[in-house]
Amino acid sequence: MRILVFQHIASEHPGSFRDVMQAYGHTWEAVELDEGEAIPPLEDYDALLVMGGPMDVWEEQAHPWLVDEKAAIREWVGAGRPYLGMCLGHQLLAAACGGEAKLMTAPPEVGISTVSLSPDPIFEGVGEVCTCFQWHGAEVTKLPPGARVIATSPGCAIQAQALGTHAYGLQFHMELTHSTAAEWGAIPQYIAALERVKGPGALPVIQEGVARNFAALHSAATIIFSNFLNIAAATIRARNAA
Repeated sequence: MRILVFQHIASEHPGSFRDVMQAYGHTWEAVELDEGEAIPPLEDYDALLVMGGPMDVWEEQAHPWLVDEKAAIREWVGAGRPYLGMCLGHQLLAAACGGEAKLMTAPPEVGISTVSLSPDPIFEGVGEVCTCFQWHGAEVTKLPPGARVIATSPGCAIQAQALGTHAYGLQFHMELTHSTAAEWGAIPQYIAALERVKGPGALPVIQEGVARNFAALHSAATIIFSNFLNIAAATIRARNAA
């Protein structure tokens, strides 16, 4: 498959997912929307992966490219094509397809966390509870029509959503590498959210938590993303056979 990746800041890239794509023999192309790169013709790609970022889905005045991005996501998902969004990409899926995302009423979630999973093909082989990484102050508050909640936690009711059998959004992060926490800690909006929750100088604690849980994070990430790639391949085969 050819996989199109929407990025919103250079440090929020596919991370460990890149190794999975390479192992499967898939190719991927990243478009850095925040740097003014144009969305290429969608028909040239088989699956869409949308990453996180420091902006919010409603900040169209500050980030006008969000308008075109949401339109592209709406077109892509509406056509029944495979989609996976992480964090901001999860919120964009909701906003583009008739749902809503807003600032959390609870404090931002930052650091190692666990989420409760519902049975779904994307979580096959993970178990009922998944160790993950959080760094967000906004959340999906209303699902798109026809979507369903497939993961939840006490602090965030919609930790993951599925729209049909082809489009998924995960509020939590699984794609971490060993350098992710340090890279995200250099982003002003992220460090501000971290210190609101954990206090000044909390980044080393976050880094230690990631290091301590990295094996579990990486294992779950590999399983979940491999599942998505298998779902995407099955979706494409079904579309081609129709």
